Amino acid sequence: MEWWDAPCQTDFPKINIQKVQPENSNLSDLDGETRQTVEKMMFDQRQKALGLPTADEQKKLDILEKFKASHPEMDFSNAKIN
Repeated sequence: MEWWDAPCQTDFPKINIQKVQPENSNLSDLDGETRQTVEKMMFDQRQKALGLPTADEQKKLDILEKFKASHPEMDFSNAKIN
């Protein structure tokens, strides 16, 4: 993260960004919608790091599996699905 030493280039005096101590924030400080978005992003980041599907990718895979189960007459063995 990059901190600006002034809100505008003409501002004087400059802020000593070495002394800036950002306060820690908690998920509980966020409103419901923002918290949900941040938690999803964190989950997706962990999944990608582990080489696993993200929440959206998993949802798509689940829908595909449900479709396959409801249509056993269709052959998906040679299907290339991304």
